[in-house]
Amino acid sequence: MICIRRRFLATGAASFLGALLAPFNVHAARPERIYIQPLGGIAKRRVRLVQSALATLFGCDVRVLRRRRLPRSAWYKPRRRYRAEKLLAYLEKQLPRDGTRILGLTDRDISTTNGDIPDWGVLGLANLDATACVISSYRAKRRSRGRRHTDERLAKVAVHEIGHTLGLEHCPTVGCLMEDARGKVVTTDREYDICHKCRAELKRRGHRLPKAKMPWPKPAARKARRRRRGGARTSRPGRPRGSGSRR
Repeated sequence: MICIRRRFLATGAASFLGALLAPFNVHAARPERIYIQPLGGIAKRRVRLVQSALATLFGCDVRVLRRRRLPRSAWYKPRRRYRAEKLLAYLEKQLPRDGTRILGLTDRDISTTNGDIPDWGVLGLANLDATACVISSYRAKRRSRGRRHTDERLAKVAVHEIGHTLGLEHCPTVGCLMEDARGKVVTTDREYDICHKCRAELKRRGHRLPKAKMPWPKPAARKARRRRRGGARTSRPGRPRGSGSRR
């Protein structure tokens, strides 16, 4: 996944000023409330799983907004997909007043600019330490073992992108839900929970995560089940190796 940096108060003086004004900041004590904005024809079961995953991991109120069409302003005709950064701008305007974060959820392909690549397909995009993020199930299907596997991947991506909006950057810890995908969707298959370092950073920022049972099995447990069944292919027949999505 990719996050966009939006840090305007980066100096020590600005940090001091922010701490000084914290008691007068009405948003500082606001309870976390995440809104999910279904866009287009995303399946209801996927919306429900994402809602459950966010509520479980972050221990907050997660609500689903009325489904909306994808905005025409985000359509990128040359590649026939939607620009994620334009979807973020759209989603920021859809956030209800009582909400703190909003996550757009679609089944259509999305993309953004990544370095020298003008149109890079992504699983998700978020503004760092901000309010909006967007994810797509389109690339979660690649090399998937089935519908449930795709849905679990999508829910993990949702946690990852909300983590960015809470200020978390990519984590070097293998298996952490904030791990950098490095252009491959299959990295989500080894992810399980938010690591202790990322949890500590969230706590420092005022977001204490609950201890909860994950809504997906541990990667090791999944492998054990597959061995008991006699093994299973990790990719569909006819699919070339290394065809993971570019996030």
